Amino acid sequence: MKRHRHLLVGATTALLACVALGSSPAMATPCTNLGSLQLQHAVINSAQDNDTTTFVVPGSSPPTTITNLPRFCRVIATLVPSSDSNIKIEVWLPKDGKWNGRFLGTGGGGFQGVITYNELAIGIQAGFASANSDLGTGSSGCNPLFCGSAGNMGNALAAAFGDPLAPSTGLFGHPERIKDFGYRAIHLMTIQGKEIANAFYGQRSQRAYFAGCSTGGQNALMEAQRFPNDYDGILAGAPAFNRTHLHIAAIYAWQNAHASPGRFIQAGQFTLINQAVLKQCVGQDGGASTDQFLTDPRDCKFDPKALLCTGGQVPPACLTADQVTTMQKSYIGPIDPANGQLISPGLERGSETDNILALGPALQERLPEPAFDGLFYWVFGPSFGYPSSSVNFTNFDFHHDIDKVDDQLAAVLNANSTDLGEFRAHGGKLLMYHGWADPLISSQNSINYFLALLGNEGHGFQPAGFFDGPGNPALQRTQSYARLFMVPGMLHCSGGPGPNTFDALTPLVKWVEGGVAPETILATKFVDDTPPAVQMTRPLCVFPKVAKYNGSGSTSIATNFTCVTDEADFNQKPAPKYGP
Repeated sequence: MKRHRHLLVGATTALLACVALGSSPAMATPCTNLGSLQLQHAVINSAQDNDTTTFVVPGSSPPTTITNLPRFCRVIATLVPSSDSNIKIEVWLPKDGKWNGRFLGTGGGGFQGVITYNELAIGIQAGFASANSDLGTGSSGCNPLFCGSAGNMGNALAAAFGDPLAPSTGLFGHPERIKDFGYRAIHLMTIQGKEIANAFYGQRSQRAYFAGCSTGGQNALMEAQRFPNDYDGILAGAPAFNRTHLHIAAIYAWQNAHASPGRFIQAGQFTLINQAVLKQCVGQDGGASTDQFLTDPRDCKFDPKALLCTGGQVPPACLTADQVTTMQKSYIGPIDPANGQLISPGLERGSETDNILALGPALQERLPEPAFDGLFYWVFGPSFGYPSSSVNFTNFDFHHDIDKVDDQLAAVLNANSTDLGEFRAHGGKLLMYHGWADPLISSQNSINYFLALLGNEGHGFQPAGFFDGPGNPALQRTQSYARLFMVPGMLHCSGGPGPNTFDALTPLVKWVEGGVAPETILATKFVDDTPPAVQMTRPLCVFPKVAKYNGSGSTSIATNFTCVTDEADFNQKPAPKYGP
């Protein structure tokens, strides 16, 4: 699912180079020599030196320029593990002694289909040899939100988010490309990316790390589970690991809002609901009473009936009975109507936002078909886009239709395994994070995964018993290789009213290489989410701890908060057949 992070944008620089006819060819360099590198099932398309401090993102309009870069070698390659595969990767290699001796694999968002250049830039700015992949979906015309669609149907918002004009079926009929998207592209990017770095530097990377959020978070957990020796440290943000069921939740969100015209939440009403949630619940979960976000939303029992229109009130100043139903169902999440089983956790209280870039219900209800429903075109084909067909996005049955999706896709796409024994055995460390206010992937998903890891160590004890104190053996064993940090007030991977900017990669490196396990991570909220003016700082606490206000001093300063062990709150957990 798509990741929105501000690029390192600066003034566009026009670079004009005139080469006289008949001039001598440019001298080969260690970088351009990589063009002849022979790799298994791979072709080097280009190897060029970038000796400026800028990079213009290909195809960006208007041109997007990334600045403050070291000089680097840019390698473009195509990986072809099957006759139907067409995986694009890029590897960026810092020059001039700027390499820190480490390799960094990076992820992207949604169905990908593109190279995520800002992730490569962040990597080389920190000294890593960095790699990124389009996951092999670009050859099917996919983009982060759509990989199979009935077309944008003239909806301007859908078109702006990349919904194509004409219907498409994404990866339908391409099982090898589905494997590439699910797990193979990142693994092979890692293998060949390391070889490219080795050839350039003349030595192998001392350590390897992976960092990604959303689909990148799914890639991260898939690597730990399927290819445990690829990386020494893995950073997984808001992971879309339970993919088939997360996409079912996206269809549910769309159907919920489109059940009738009166079910739509009007412009501005998500903000209205969020303010009511904060008024009732802020400060009850350890945070400060002045916060504009919740520290642990599971403590909040807000019922949208509190906003039901009475007397002479009318929307958008209140909610109709139909709108109350929409929000109640949003908080519950998709339920199998035949047996009442939960398929995927619902919207977390405190995540209500009118910001469509957060990719939550505010976006879904305005689209002519659900964002991210491309996954189901891979199973049902073009008929999924036609409301007259037996299975389509308007009538998808949350009892009968799920099994067909899971039978075809779950084994390839879902990173649900909690057996990380081999990853742990070679010293691997997993650091997860998730925004409490994420309106796209419910934050409870990451908690459920961590609790499942904990359950492996606890030999069947109930989750409530895990948090009895720091001496808990199961918690100690799990936290020796896996740690989770929940981020108050952060939306999907970034943004939001809380402290949403932090460096989790450096603590991961210190954990892997120095044995220093992170207890807290300092997070910052910048004014208008734009450095350098700081609005507030706050510690992110290792789960299950939360940041509790000490009771005195500014609530904008992290040192006035202490991480304390939270009580064992109720966490929405899917039925066993639907994953951890």
